[in-house]
Amino acid sequence: MRALTLIGLALAAIPVAAGQKITTGPPKLEVDAGAQEGPSWDPSGSLYFVGRNQVSRLNLHGGATQGKVDVFLDKVANPNTSVVDPQGRVLVCEAGGRRVTRTGKDGVTEVLADNYEGKKLNSPNDISLDSKGRIYFTDPRYGRMDDLEIKDDAGKFIEGVYRIDAPGKITRILTDEVERPNGLLVSPDERYLYVADNYPNRAGGARKLYRFGLKPDGNTVPNSRVLIFDWKTGRGPDGFKMDRKGRLYVAAGRNRASQYETTDEFKGGIYILSQGGQLLEFVPFPKDETTNCAFGGQDLKTLFVTSAGQLWSVPVSTPGRITAKR
Repeated sequence: MRALTLIGLALAAIPVAAGQKITTGPPKLEVDAGAQEGPSWDPSGSLYFVGRNQVSRLNLHGGATQGKVDVFLDKVANPNTSVVDPQGRVLVCEAGGRRVTRTGKDGVTEVLADNYEGKKLNSPNDISLDSKGRIYFTDPRYGRMDDLEIKDDAGKFIEGVYRIDAPGKITRILTDEVERPNGLLVSPDERYLYVADNYPNRAGGARKLYRFGLKPDGNTVPNSRVLIFDWKTGRGPDGFKMDRKGRLYVAAGRNRASQYETTDEFKGGIYILSQGGQLLEFVPFPKDETTNCAFGGQDLKTLFVTSAGQLWSVPVSTPGRITAKR
């Protein structure tokens, strides 16, 4: 825990709003390896996460298997996130497989999206659902670009945001409003879509969290982009979630500089923000990179965090919002 304290002290230069502390205890290590991304809570008492080309499941509902991890899906091509829907099905962005899938309780996996207008998706990254069951996902590309197929009329690669209305029925709702979309979240009232714009592969790339207006038909409102927070030259926002008071919990920052990302201002961890973009609290983690988070536990007062291939839990004072409400 000493490393966490030192990182917190190093962040002291960032102005944090005064007020009641939102977390109620220090981070606790739950799983030591294999948890790269995509935590998602199932109200039955399981926590899903992805890594090592698998979707894994941590049992937290008690009994003899309490704290045990089993493999839910094996040989998944570089999965980047998991989401449990209200029917208990597990949605996965398979970045390496360039598709979005859904696996039911019967173990059958269906492909929800693998192309747009006949062209392969880039690398689906993150998912959010609305109350109508529509699925929103981001489609960036981190890494080689020479095999991308989706381009605009000028030949520029498109890293967009899409909506799935039914398997194979896909609409692109953001095209060039963000540079490289990563995490995303539909607001509880479904009036807004929050999108993490994180382009770490070049100097001056976006490291920002935006909010867009969202219409009842699931399309974004033109010219509605609002900047929530800017990580400037640091590592930008990755995955994020929202609690019942509307506060955003964003995985971002670095502890060791990369070629294009600095560490002098924004360290690696969870940034708790107001909807207006005020930094309320910072939760540091000792290793790079902190990638995503999800609320869970029976009272939804535990924030599960994936960081450097490890799964952590952090107690919080306010329950979080989850997709799976059964």
